[in-house]
Amino acid sequence: MIPREIIDEIVYRNDIEQVISSYVTLKRAGSNLNGLCPFHSEKTPSFTVFPATKSFYCFGCGAGGDVITFIMRSENLDYADALRFLAQRAGITIPEDESQGGERTVSRKRIYEMNLAAARFFRDCLFDPKYGAEAMRYLTEERRLSMTTIKRFGIGFSPNNAWMLTNHMHSLGYTDEELVTGFLCGKSRNSGKTYDYFRNRVIFPIIDTTGNIVAFGGRVMDDSKPKYLNTSDTPAFKKSRHLFALNFAKNHAEEQMILCEGYMDVIALHAAGFENAVATLGTAITADQARIFAKYTKKVVITYDSDNAGQTAADKAMRLLGEAGVDVRVLKLEGAKDPDEFIKKYGTAAFKNVINESKSGFDFKMDKVISKYKISLAEEKIKAADEICRIIAAYYSGVEREIYILSASKQLGLSREVLLSDVERIRKKMRYEAAQKQSREAMMSAKNLDNRVNRDAAKHIRANAAEEALIGMMLIFDDLRAVVASGDAGVSAEDFSTDFGRRVFEVICALEVSEYGFSKAMLGQYFGLDEMGKLEQIEQDRRKYSRNGREVLDEYVRNLKEEKLLDANKDDISFILNAKRGRLQKEKEKNNQ
Repeated sequence: MIPREIIDEIVYRNDIEQVISSYVTLKRAGSNLNGLCPFHSEKTPSFTVFPATKSFYCFGCGAGGDVITFIMRSENLDYADALRFLAQRAGITIPEDESQGGERTVSRKRIYEMNLAAARFFRDCLFDPKYGAEAMRYLTEERRLSMTTIKRFGIGFSPNNAWMLTNHMHSLGYTDEELVTGFLCGKSRNSGKTYDYFRNRVIFPIIDTTGNIVAFGGRVMDDSKPKYLNTSDTPAFKKSRHLFALNFAKNHAEEQMILCEGYMDVIALHAAGFENAVATLGTAITADQARIFAKYTKKVVITYDSDNAGQTAADKAMRLLGEAGVDVRVLKLEGAKDPDEFIKKYGTAAFKNVINESKSGFDFKMDKVISKYKISLAEEKIKAADEICRIIAAYYSGVEREIYILSASKQLGLSREVLLSDVERIRKKMRYEAAQKQSREAMMSAKNLDNRVNRDAAKHIRANAAEEALIGMMLIFDDLRAVVASGDAGVSAEDFSTDFGRRVFEVICALEVSEYGFSKAMLGQYFGLDEMGKLEQIEQDRRKYSRNGREVLDEYVRNLKEEKLLDANKDDISFILNAKRGRLQKEKEKNNQ
């Protein structure tokens, strides 16, 4: 693995406040910094950076750790690649032979190189009349794309041949394992032979914001299914965390961004001068993608198709984008099913006017509800009003609710006071349900039933409390960690009742007695992201206590041993207690006679 001294230098040269500030807007709160968590949607900041300990923790979702952990989560990297990412940022060179370790198979860098080679192959096939004539006709005549646009997006073509790309990549030195891992090839279950994943498809490279080709999307040229085929998740790509054409759109996104349903819509909009357009990658929008939008812009215009599937997707996009704090507008196209068709029919000026006249998310939802009912009929109007009031009640801002109540009042012909009363009734019920949920979660937390990382905690409540206290002290205090690791505290891994606590204890002790000594920066290679978050929570909880000396350490060690002993003899103890209860019951019955 990468040597300890290099890891320490990487962490030292990548100030956690500066790194996280490039992803999250942070505000000073005493000695710490707060901001909206980039890993879950929230309106009230629960994400905290602790410069003194070079760590972060979200009190909302439990994400936590150091600068390495943050980059692992933000960039979808494993531990080694996160170190390489930070090393490059700080201008640190990692010796290649020292960075090759563990059980890694195909590196992120290797997939980038492989995808670039594949993209060149697809491009050459498109421009070769022998293979790409039909695809080129489709792009230039049917889709009316210029050669400039085709080249700008790196569009290519995969011939209808099961081994053409595979053979080409083999000639460049790429193995079957690499090609399958990168989803350029599939493997037959029967024969075990590899075959081209994309065949007879127009190819759209997916490029990240740093210019790396991370994946591909392919549109079929015949009636085969599926119509669009996309790269699945790889060590270099997670589709829920990328947006098509964001590499271009991020430079034009300050005022607003346009969310489209497919690649061709995006490309058509860019060709028409709307360079702030992006699309999700063959799936409905995710919470991660909503937070990407929030990073680059304050307003998103949704341009999904007008069919039922498109409207359902628009509803989900509005909800997720709203939760991420983004102002949402919805485009309603008349006389065309999508932006590409609309621009071809009516031109760019007309499309610009439609964008300027786009409706707010609430207006879109209200129109949708009203179109379902005949509000001239009393019963139908009651149903429509109930649906609309439920939509309004879900908005966090009181100002927004007031504006939408007034709008609904005009549309339905009902007084503001009547609608306000219903909205408040619904919100009261929502608050009650939220309080009930919070109470249930608090009870579960007290019993460790919500502990996703340490599944044994609920079965060993007192032992787990002692384990976490001991681990917290070892993470914070060098002298206490040295005492425990040397064996002078008289505690060993066998004294732990939970598997997670035992593993953490063993790793901390092993690092402490190693040649270079303990470093929190090394923990990320032994524990997953959720586990790192749990360790940060344990440390932050322990920092709340003023008493953390040797006598407190010894007290927790005694608690650990007592709980382990009780656990080992629980069957004998149960037998004794049951026997005692039996004797007492018999004496009671005898006295009653």
